[in-house]
Amino acid sequence: MGQNENAIDYDGGNGESTSILIGIVVAIILGVIIGGYAPEFAKHFDILGQIFLNSLKMIVVPLVVLSMIVGITGLGDIRNIGTIGGRTVLYYMVTTAVSVIIGIIVVNIVRPGVGISTGERHLEFLYTLDDRTVNIGDKSWDKKGFKNYEQKGDKKYLLVLSDQNVQGIIESVTQNSATVKTWKYVEAGDVYYVQAGDTEKALRTVNGQIISADPDLVARGTGVEIRLPIADKVASKKDKGIVDTMKEVVLGNSVTGKQGMIPINIFKAMVQMDILPLIFFSLLLGAALTVVGGYAETAINTISALNDGVMKIVHWIMVVSPIGIFGLMAGRIGKEGGFAGFLPELVAVGKYSFTVLLGLGIHGVVVLPLILWLIGRRNPITYVSGVATALLNAFSTASSSATLPLTMEGVESGNKISNRTSSFVLPLGATINMDGTALYEAVAAIFIAQVYGEELGFAKQLVIVLTATLAAIGAAGIPQAGLVTMVIVLRAVDLPIEGVSLILTVDWLLDRFRTTVNVWGDSVGAGIIETLESNDAESATT
Repeated sequence: MGQNENAIDYDGGNGESTSILIGIVVAIILGVIIGGYAPEFAKHFDILGQIFLNSLKMIVVPLVVLSMIVGITGLGDIRNIGTIGGRTVLYYMVTTAVSVIIGIIVVNIVRPGVGISTGERHLEFLYTLDDRTVNIGDKSWDKKGFKNYEQKGDKKYLLVLSDQNVQGIIESVTQNSATVKTWKYVEAGDVYYVQAGDTEKALRTVNGQIISADPDLVARGTGVEIRLPIADKVASKKDKGIVDTMKEVVLGNSVTGKQGMIPINIFKAMVQMDILPLIFFSLLLGAALTVVGGYAETAINTISALNDGVMKIVHWIMVVSPIGIFGLMAGRIGKEGGFAGFLPELVAVGKYSFTVLLGLGIHGVVVLPLILWLIGRRNPITYVSGVATALLNAFSTASSSATLPLTMEGVESGNKISNRTSSFVLPLGATINMDGTALYEAVAAIFIAQVYGEELGFAKQLVIVLTATLAAIGAAGIPQAGLVTMVIVLRAVDLPIEGVSLILTVDWLLDRFRTTVNVWGDSVGAGIIETLESNDAESATT
């Protein structure tokens, strides 16, 4: 759901939710002003943002495990869920997956993150190499801009020698040279690195034997490229094919130790924050608890209580989130040297917002009404007018849970949906349906990948579809769900969580649009299920 999706039990009501929203807006404004006009001073506030990000990382594992189990056990005995339950769950899962696919298609067409990071590509430039220092001797190169590629806080640039297929993170620069920390092969899928103190040893597997893979460099060559690197886990890896990727998703990677969806060791998956195996195990355990009998109630109640406790911690984090968001904004703009350095990112965030809204528009204005008309046999214009009050409330509060009474009234009074259908479909939607948020997560993840210069192939984007869809099952009741589950999706494809700071400036506003789509999706679901159930009843009487 949205920013304050579970407003019933875990926060102080709409009043406190409004206070948090106001705090976030004020924090963004102050962070932009201080970072823009006093960049050196603003850098010191970055620690507040890092504490905020660490607090989000801290809560991910217990949040995923507990909320998933509670979400499934809340359905009751899965053997007795019946036709209406099966249809409702199928509708929510399919529409969520469709929304993610729409988001992925749109973000790949618009490509809002491309161009946000600076860099150069000169395949014709000559260079000489002295160990880790590259001297660039081409007269046509503008040497004044080279200082921009020196490390700035979290932003580290790669120097790539194109003809030797090696790269290294820039450590220092002069007007015509750059020194890197260590050389690594570029896009060598069978190369991995072992950390020993401050030294990284490159290894390669050849015919089952592990051998050294340290680059063997020549003293001079042609072709220099500078770009923003991606996360260490993704760097120096080729994008695998769909078969290899899905095999790794299911079984894991024995070389890196990453656990698959069916993990060898679930506790190792927790330590490594491997999300998909945690989701799968939690869903399986939740389903098992619903069928083992009455004595499982004690375990279910205990897990539910623990989940309530974790939700309260999430709420506490959200209460102080304006402080962390201020630190992230001020620190990021400060590290860029003020407004001038941050302007390209601001432009890209505008394109990102357009991309999210375009995707939400396609799903909410085209796809859902089309499904309602074709399957639900209802006029979308008449239907939306019946739930207009609920949709406006969803936009103003950014809370599906707080909107639930209005949604039920709208579908029952305005659209003549039976209470039997609405009382099952709509509360369940508030638990497992996140069309708008799942779409946003897909767009944001690929946007962040584009910013870091990583072209996610079809296989990795399929992992995003799978993760965002499954995460919706338990995460719909999380306050600030879009931000928290964003961390889950980024972890699944090994993208840097720090990239979240790129989208914080507009997240509070986009939250309202995606929550409105979430509520609209719930309402459409009620209309479709009502039609299908009515058709079954008519068939049974004839």
